[in-house]
Order: sequence, then C-alpha cells, then structure tokens
Amino acid sequence: MVSKKIMTTVATSVALASIGFTTVGQVVPTLGANTQTAQAVTSSINNYINANNIKPVSITNQEGTFSVWQGYENGVGKPEGVVIHETATPGATAQNEATYFNREWKNIYTYVHAFVDNNQILNIKNTDYTTWGAGPTANAKFINVELCEVVTTDAFARSVANQAYYTASKLVQYNLPFTPGVTVMSHDAVSKKWHETTHTDPVGYFAKWGYSMDQFYDLVGKYYNQLKGSTNSGSNNNNNNVNNGNGDAANSSNIRVNNSKGNFVPLVAFQNDGSVKNISDRALANNSLWYTDQVKEYNGLQYRRVATNEWVDNGYVTGNK
Repeated sequence: MVSKKIMTTVATSVALASIGFTTVGQVVPTLGANTQTAQAVTSSINNYINANNIKPVSITNQEGTFSVWQGYENGVGKPEGVVIHETATPGATAQNEATYFNREWKNIYTYVHAFVDNNQILNIKNTDYTTWGAGPTANAKFINVELCEVVTTDAFARSVANQAYYTASKLVQYNLPFTPGVTVMSHDAVSKKWHETTHTDPVGYFAKWGYSMDQFYDLVGKYYNQLKGSTNSGSNNNNNNVNNGNGDAANSSNIRVNNSKGNFVPLVAFQNDGSVKNISDRALANNSLWYTDQVKEYNGLQYRRVATNEWVDNGYVTGNK
C-alpha cells in the first residue's frame, strides 16, 4: 500500500515520448463455483496454482498521467529491484486503481509503476523511471507494484501468480539477480529497513490467505527461472521456450521500435500452422523500448517476440537500448 504522504521530493519534469503498450493476452477464466473467502483458506496457494495449471496473463502497458520523469539513483533504466505492495482497497480492480491514481496523484503525492489483479497486469509508468510508492530511499532504487485485494481463493491465486510473474519479468528485463529481501522486498521490509514509511503491506493481506512473503518468493523464483531459461541459448533442453523449435532464444535484447509510416507499430500472432495473423486491438507505441527473447521467421520476414504470443516485424526495429 502506498502512503498518502509525499513519498519523495518533486523532481524536474521533462517531456518524453509515450511509452509502448500491449493489451492482455489469454486469460484463464476464474472458477465461478469457487466462493471460498480469505478467512476459510487453509490450503497452499502455490500448490493450488500448480494443480490448476494457472498461468500469468501478459503485461499491459498503458500510459499513465504521472509526469515526473526522474531516473533511479544509478541512472535512467537502472532499478535495483521490485517492491511488493497491496492496495488495501477490497474489490477494486487494477484498472479501477489506475484510474484513481492517474486522476489523483497530484493531490495524494503517490504513484506506482503497476497494478495487478486476478485478470490483469497493468503497467502505467515506464519502469526506466522512478515513482512515489515506498519512501525516498526505496523509490530511488525500486520498481513499485501494487496487488489488488480480491475475495476468492481462485482470484487470490491468480493475482499473486500475476504479481510474481510481473516481478520476475522486471528482474529479467533489467538483468537483475533474484535475491529475496534484496532485489525483491515487501513494503513492510522497506519500512523496517529505512524507516521512511510505516506500512506493513502486503504481509497482513497475505496472512488472510495463509500466505507469506517466503511463499511469494518461491513463486517469483519459479517464473524467474522460466524466463531466464527462455533467454538462454538452445543448449538447454529443459528451458521453457514456446517457439515450437524455430525461435532463437539467443537473440534476447532490448529493442527500440518505430513505424515511420504510421502512428503505431503493428503486432502479429503466430498461429498453430506457423502462419501469422495481424493483431487488430494491440500495438506498440512509436519509439518505445521492448525486451525481446525470441525470433521467428515467416515468408522471409523476421519477427521478434515482445509478449507471450505478440511479435513485431524486425523491419520496425530501429536499434537496441
């Protein structure tokens, strides 16, 4: 949970181009019959995630209104890890929270990089830059992500899977190690270490579900290893590439994309027969930076993966970071 007090000193605003965006990929439907409340949970959430084959959704990048563009203490694009929060607003979705913060951040002096619920991972601030979520010291070091409060076991499992995946993906994106309590911290741990806030989230909310930060770390580790495996060269036969054998995982990098003939960069999805289909409701912003880990070819064209099954024509790639 972010504080309603000023989290950092105000930095000089600079005008930058809009960040890129994708929309949510396939979402496994929640189980309508599951009405178990938090207080009744006794089973392991991580075991539930595995037993029900719950998969995280893809990340949606949606440009927010936070106009403070300040680099981390080590520079722009150099976070040192991720701080885990929860919203303390039962029933509010990621989009609800994003709408509120986009409208009110100038009044509440608070903003974070992303909100996560059981259906969506919504990134609203370019993670190359800081936000106001956990106190001046932590803000200068960490990406801030908020978990939305839900009311069923299934929704909680899906939401923490999404938050763990987002956390792991950011560690991989910025080439950071996964070190529990160091590169991934709760707001509670941040408060105890730097004494600049008094928040204890998400510890109390996790406890309602019989969950803990240690269990969350296990889940982050699972996704981190999967993502790191998918960016290793083909010598590892146990990695989690989803390129059906014709991708090149050794091509992991950060790429900048731009469409000189249009207002956005189009995306395609690969079909089961290996062909490509244009994606009509998702695109990337011009001059935006993306992490890519695989390459495929179709009809003589190369495509680079920027999300689970969202690919950009290599002709739109203008360079690396």
